[in-house]
Amino acid sequence: MRLLCLLISFNSALSAATIEFSRDIQPILSENCYHCHGQDANERKGDLRLDVEKEAKAAKAVVAGKSHESLLIERIFSADPDEVMPTPKSNRKLTEAQKQLLKQWIDEGAKWGKHWAFERIERTKVPANGAKNPIDAFVRAKLAEKGMKPSPQAEAETLLRRVSLDLIGLPPTSEEMSEPYEKAIERLMASPQFGERWAWDWLDAARYADTNGYQGDPERTMWPWRDWVVKAINANMRYDQFTIWQLAGDLLPQATQEQKLATGFNRNHMINGEGGRIAEETRVENVMDRVETTSTVWLGLTMGCSKCHDHKFDPLTMRDYYALYDVFNQTSEDGRGRSGQAAPAMDISTPSELERVKKATAKVDAIAKEVETFELTKFPRAAGKPLTESDAIKLPGNLPSYIAKTEPKNRGVDPLLEAVSYFKDKDTAYSKLLQKLLAAVREKVSATNGVTKVMVMDTLPQPRETFALEKGAYDKPTTTKVSFSVPAGLPAMEKDAPKNRLGLAQWIVSRDNPLTARVTVNRFWQAIFGVGLVKTAEDFGVQGEIPMHRELLDWLAAEFIESGWDVKALMRLIVTSETYQQSSKVADAQVDPENRYLARGPRFRMPSWMIRDHALFVSGLMKEQLGGPSVKPYQPEGIWEEATFGKKSYVQDHGDSLYRRTLYTFWRRIVGPTMLFDNAARQVCAVKTTRTNTPLQALVTLNDTTYVEAARALAQRVLLANRGNEDAALEQAFRLVTCRLPSGAEKALLKQQLGKLRAQQSADRAATLKLLAVGESKRDESLDPAQHASWTSLCLMLLNLDETVTKE
Repeated sequence: MRLLCLLISFNSALSAATIEFSRDIQPILSENCYHCHGQDANERKGDLRLDVEKEAKAAKAVVAGKSHESLLIERIFSADPDEVMPTPKSNRKLTEAQKQLLKQWIDEGAKWGKHWAFERIERTKVPANGAKNPIDAFVRAKLAEKGMKPSPQAEAETLLRRVSLDLIGLPPTSEEMSEPYEKAIERLMASPQFGERWAWDWLDAARYADTNGYQGDPERTMWPWRDWVVKAINANMRYDQFTIWQLAGDLLPQATQEQKLATGFNRNHMINGEGGRIAEETRVENVMDRVETTSTVWLGLTMGCSKCHDHKFDPLTMRDYYALYDVFNQTSEDGRGRSGQAAPAMDISTPSELERVKKATAKVDAIAKEVETFELTKFPRAAGKPLTESDAIKLPGNLPSYIAKTEPKNRGVDPLLEAVSYFKDKDTAYSKLLQKLLAAVREKVSATNGVTKVMVMDTLPQPRETFALEKGAYDKPTTTKVSFSVPAGLPAMEKDAPKNRLGLAQWIVSRDNPLTARVTVNRFWQAIFGVGLVKTAEDFGVQGEIPMHRELLDWLAAEFIESGWDVKALMRLIVTSETYQQSSKVADAQVDPENRYLARGPRFRMPSWMIRDHALFVSGLMKEQLGGPSVKPYQPEGIWEEATFGKKSYVQDHGDSLYRRTLYTFWRRIVGPTMLFDNAARQVCAVKTTRTNTPLQALVTLNDTTYVEAARALAQRVLLANRGNEDAALEQAFRLVTCRLPSGAEKALLKQQLGKLRAQQSADRAATLKLLAVGESKRDESLDPAQHASWTSLCLMLLNLDETVTKE
């Protein structure tokens, strides 16, 4: 009886709404049928395709208007385990509602259609419901459809904090808290900190890091490209231009140095420089990375699934994959480079960098001569004879190659590490001398790697032939020769478009491309609301999520294009909407827990980088400086050494470098910054926001040097500003971290806790002084140590409040 009622209700709902193929039918077929009856010919069963209308109807699987004659309906309703589809062994099963929906669709004419994301972007009609902002009009219409109501506007202080965190990644100052909302928006978007905040997401997508990755993980100097990204975002560079420069800036007429620098985007990938690696294999892997990164970032497609076979769900063939591969296959990179400055690279070195290399080289040469002299005695041989004619050639393992066959000045870090270890207990004097040489060689390597060269793209004078590769293996080319073209299932390029990366870039941002604007707008929405209008930000294909607010997404995408790809205009439109300005308070957690219908404002934990920046900013420690080489703030000892078998040592910076924004923190690819627990690893392209509630992050925010020092500085800031006025100091500290004043009950609780902390610190002077010594910033000695320490502990607690680390 309950099932009957359910079906009656279901069919009534369907009869009231038009069945749409891409929304209602294709997801069922994609999930349950395409694996065996899709475009992948190698996996296709029964020579039947259900992803193509013409073939499905020709095979009588779908007979329009006649479900009783359609083989699809016959098989899905069959009770015979040998006949029913999907087969029992597939572990897929249609619900009764899905079966009825397919039957109704066929009876109503089996109207086909494209996947929604492959349809041309058109400006959808804005609902006429009195809303001034089109975003609100669409959201209100959807809420009314679901019987839901929007939330009231958030309180002014909450809203100012929210928009400040969203636009520049930092909270407002106390002085800015009284600023009118609209004026604050304009100030924030004009701030240089705007580019720093929005560059972060782009660096994740671009897999930016300061090292190559893999064993050894050598350093690179790609930071000028990072700084270019910040500059471009601050200048509100048109997004189509931003795209073209990064994909093909070097191919523009009379390309400038800046346009060539922008192409570093597709050289940010990892580089395998391990011993024994094959150069061509590395080169092919790098080309594939560019194909898959480009298709993810701009098209939202899982092109990697077409590397070995035709895509099982989307209209992407293996030929399509290698046709895109061909356009990235024409750079002069050969896979042989092991350093982080593998050709082609742009030299942006400075005189001071070159002078450092010169001095380091001279020091290595001088110590190498000492070693040569010592080895004349250590390994006796006839005058003028090489070390190979001494007992050095009889040393165990690799040492004959490292010592006997290599001049001291040419010995590398790894050989010297092995030699130092071997002779440590056998010849202390020799071991110490080799250790001295090792230190000098390390400095020379560091200096050489520190010469600023940015890896960029170029084009071979003679085109390289491209063949599809069997299962993506570099050494298994097939006889299928391909040349550049865009995927056949998407709109074609202009006939006169150049057949190179520039042509690809122009096609990506063309008005007819159905994906780029949708994918881009969705990622901006994701960054602000915590989840995109399409939750699967990395996949806009058939297996991706169908947006609940599809009309809104299409309108925003059309608006983005027709505004001239104006990012700041898009941001302004979003943050001035009533939808964005709603209170984030949850009335009923059971109703739309993920806030997909947008009946309330966004509320979620800030990313780790923002939590750190927030602590530095409110404490007054942050050094606001745009750009420059990456810095090395506080980090626990031994992390790099553990990950690199002792071959890399973390040398902490000092002074202002300790207090820069997290954007500028040095990123070692195999072990990223230790204060981050929710960030992409920067090894491959990542466009999906992640969040964490791991207790390990709380251990960091309560104990890490940066946070303890920030608490100490915050305590000092409020104590000096409010000498002798405890209430005022409490209010200021609380307002700095939360952007609101504490309630009476909250203030009483804080005063009670402060009394306990004061008693603890007064009873243990040694612990007090130890706490106040954390971090390199100077303490104001005029403050009583016990008082300063107790307030430090209180401020550390404030920095760890849920309200503090949450954007709401």
